[in-house]
Amino acid sequence: MAYNEFLSDRITQFFNESDVHFYEKKMFGGLCFMVNDKMCVAVIKDEVMARIDPNIYKDCLQKKGCKEMNFTGKPMKGFVFLTEEAIDLDEDFKGWLQLALDYNPLARASKKKTPK
Repeated sequence: MAYNEFLSDRITQFFNESDVHFYEKKMFGGLCFMVNDKMCVAVIKDEVMARIDPNIYKDCLQKKGCKEMNFTGKPMKGFVFLTEEAIDLDEDFKGWLQLALDYNPLARASKKKTPK
């Protein structure tokens, strides 16, 4: 499944300009941007997935172009999908990325799988 490379380039540019140390990982059929070994944002098809503070999650869902992330039939609190409507303007795009970066130090890392 392809992901929007223009969006991934915009994220890379923002992170580089912000001096954010990150790496990319293919995940969910898209490209995930890992910060501090934690999922921060991703590009899935033509949308950006952002991991934001669960305390602002409901308020963010009221914003234009923001919707809940739902892969399994159950919404994941703190994870949102952003459509073009939410991220078309650079100022809005950078604002969403900054929300994800602000939450990253507080986010729990996934448990590492131990080799058998």
